[in-house]
Amino acid sequence: MTFARFTIAYWCVLIAALMPIVCAGIAKYGTMGTPRRDGGFDNNNPRGWLARQTDWRARANAAQANTFEALPFFFAAVIIAHILQAGQTRLDILALLFIVLRIAYVMMYIADLPKARSAIWAAALFINVIILFSGYR
Repeated sequence: MTFARFTIAYWCVLIAALMPIVCAGIAKYGTMGTPRRDGGFDNNNPRGWLARQTDWRARANAAQANTFEALPFFFAAVIIAHILQAGQTRLDILALLFIVLRIAYVMMYIADLPKARSAIWAAALFINVIILFSGYR
């Protein structure tokens, strides 16, 4: 029996899928032990609670939404590149670069550095396009 190899690019897919959860955790950080009546996290209405947040918590929640939005294109690009038999080393490096850029993007979002955030977002999108076409012959 042969087993398919789980490539670095596929591990990057998993990391990308977990990033929104990390962003949500950052938005909720330090509020779990605080009672709801005192502004603590409201697990009965988590989306409403997150919508009322300001400053870095609101930006972490916005980063969460954007990481969700980036997932379909990244997933498809990696899968299509694999199907088209893109060079594995190149694909792995590009997928890792995408993840590094997306982590930097989240950090810039939370730190309220919009120009850097937008530049990193554009770079990650560009890398994603390169991933998509990396198997093109």
